[in-house]
Amino acid sequence: MERYLQPTAYFDYNQPELKAWIAARLEGVSKDPIEQAKTLYLAARDSVSYNPYVFRPEPETFSASYALKTGESYCIPKAVLLGAAARSIGIPSRLGLADVRNHLSSPKLIEWLRSDIFRMHGFIELYLNGRWVKATPAFNKHLCEMMKVEPLEFDGVNDSIFQEYTEAGEAHMEYVNDHGVFDDVPHDFILSGITAAYGHLFSGKGAPAAVEGSLARGIMPGS
Repeated sequence: MERYLQPTAYFDYNQPELKAWIAARLEGVSKDPIEQAKTLYLAARDSVSYNPYVFRPEPETFSASYALKTGESYCIPKAVLLGAAARSIGIPSRLGLADVRNHLSSPKLIEWLRSDIFRMHGFIELYLNGRWVKATPAFNKHLCEMMKVEPLEFDGVNDSIFQEYTEAGEAHMEYVNDHGVFDDVPHDFILSGITAAYGHLFSGKGAPAAVEGSLARGIMPGS
């Protein structure tokens, strides 16, 4: 388990700003690991707004401290933020990656990606009560309220992953490919998968092409 507790360049809970943020979130919270994990989950989910258009290929942009500093990010850094916070208090964590199909994605996003498959969706697994439990802090509460969907909760006991169906019975999220779990962010692997899937979005320098639009215009992507 030791490798799932270490600070890294991505799970960088030794950064002063991140240490202070974790301490503030846990002030007055029970020392019970599940209660602390639940608190950190909500903090990672709602303190950083979800925005896939801020994706950058540079390694530092995948770190927990970068997500916290910018205040907006996408699924992988938000998962890493939760994982780093958990490691800082002795809860082992590892990053999970999968490809998902979002049946409720906006036409705008599908047109931009030229696909309804979202490559390299990131979630985190926390080791609690002797077992690994999945947590998905991607979509912040405010975004979910705008999109009129229930925010994803986490109870520290059961896996918290995107629902396969909505409450109305419509197809929602479909996990189509599991890339496994990692003790650190596999930056090169993630970047190669994203550029292979969405090569049309990248310039010759490897940076994402500019895009118009915002979450306020009704974007609810899957990763």
